[in-house]
Amino acid sequence: MPAGVLFHHPSSLEHDTGGHPENARRIAAVEQALRERDWLGWDVRLSPAASRSAIAAVHSIEHIERIEALSRRGGAMIDIDTIVSPGSFEAARHAAGGCVALVDALLGPSDGGVAVGASLHRPPGHHAERAQAMGFCLFDNVAVGAQHALDAHGAQRVMIFDWDVHHGNGTNAIFHARDDVLFCSIHQSPLYPGTGPASDAGSGVGEGFTVNMPVPAGSGDDVFLSHVAHVVRPLALAYEPDLLLVSAGYDAHADDPLGSCVVSDTGFVGMAALIGACSRELGVPLGIVLEGGYDLAVLSRSVVATLEVVGASAPLGVPAVPVHPLTRRVQQRLAASRWAALA
Repeated sequence: MPAGVLFHHPSSLEHDTGGHPENARRIAAVEQALRERDWLGWDVRLSPAASRSAIAAVHSIEHIERIEALSRRGGAMIDIDTIVSPGSFEAARHAAGGCVALVDALLGPSDGGVAVGASLHRPPGHHAERAQAMGFCLFDNVAVGAQHALDAHGAQRVMIFDWDVHHGNGTNAIFHARDDVLFCSIHQSPLYPGTGPASDAGSGVGEGFTVNMPVPAGSGDDVFLSHVAHVVRPLALAYEPDLLLVSAGYDAHADDPLGSCVVSDTGFVGMAALIGACSRELGVPLGIVLEGGYDLAVLSRSVVATLEVVGASAPLGVPAVPVHPLTRRVQQRLAASRWAALA
């Protein structure tokens, strides 16, 4: 068996954002680094374009049609951060389609035995809300994939863990009032988009199924690893999802130009090892979905390291992680919620 299954598509290079930090060089750098390592022995496949119905499961029809129309007309600036070019609609369809295909590979009978996969596309997705593109994102790829798992594969529960330095406001909003998706996010605050306070824990039947863990600028390995080991992992074991998805952004790295956290290469390897061990402990598949990361060297080597760790034939040893004081605060907050037993 290959180490995992990886989806990509050349349309990612056709989403033209010019000199914007989120540009085609990101995917080119990642793919070059993977080619140099023979794709780590993963089964590499081209992603299909997501169907309109798959995208419409989390986005409004009007939003989909607007992105298509802007792309067909030659492109436009949606806002100062978010660009549509002639190739953007197809790129966004394949970015969402990569997540759909990833879920099919992980949960479908035809790929029995595939336990780990990745969807490496652009534009990223976690800022896109139901009816609004923003923050470099057109469609919320990981949300499309999670919804597909529920609709097409009979999954009862999906967990999304977002370690991008920016809060995934789109994913947060889409599943805010739901209990069939548990959304957990570690993100710098204050920082764009300004959402994701610790007090936002979901609404209605979804109350408690949104777990936001904002961290201050300067937070590094000790904070991120502690949150994963002592909050994300226990939540996953208690929730017992049928599928674990990671919105994997690498802009919390110390060398990234768009964030002010100081996670190291070792920190990302540690988070990957912890989440990989968690998926094995649960006995559920794990999908890695690319989000941000804007230093090309950091991004390329961190993606390679993440896939190498989660696809390892033998689990890497996971070191003991001390509980950080910020993690204690999260645990205290959870003690007053439906997750009281975890505190």
